[in-house]
Amino acid sequence: MPNPVPATASGLPVTLHEIRDCLVLALDATEKRRGYTLTEREARSYMRSALRRVDRLAEARA
Repeated sequence: MPNPVPATASGLPVTLHEIRDCLVLALDATEKRRGYTLTEREARSYMRSALRRVDRLAEARA
């Protein structure tokens, strides 16, 4: 479903799916084989939380 607000007006990606893709890419890019610092764990936690919220919003719109 297209977003009624043009991307240029909001400065954000057009769809929730694009936002979801960006969050997944950010999580992938920050993945490490060894342990994370406290700051990294916190940032990844925020990204996972945002990803869950975007998924819920996308489900509600479907």
